[in-house]
Amino acid sequence: QVQLVESGGGLVQAGGSLRLSCAASGSILSINLMGWYRQAPGKQRELVAEITSGGSTNYAESVKGRFTISRDNAKRWVNLQMDSLTPEDTAVYYCTVRRILTNYWGQGTQVTVSS
Repeated sequence: QVQLVESGGGLVQAGGSLRLSCAASGSILSINLMGWYRQAPGKQRELVAEITSGGSTNYAESVKGRFTISRDNAKRWVNLQMDSLTPEDTAVYYCTVRRILTNYWGQGTQVTVSS
């Protein structure tokens, strides 16, 4: 089992920045993927960014050049630095990790960007 706790959400004006953090605990040694998804009202949950155990990253087209994902080598945390935020980034952001073949999810943190 893996437990995930997110922090760092909040309200920010357009053009501003936020940094989301996710702390992982439990059986973290076999984690092979860490990432962030988001879900806006009335929309499906979508991938924002992910990082593999080897350090390769993948970003949604809508956030490329604005968001940066990072993690520590021990896979105890994964961060999402979000810059140049727009109202379209407003959503609940979820941390996720994949351990072997199982995905684990955090409880979500709200990000609201005002215009």
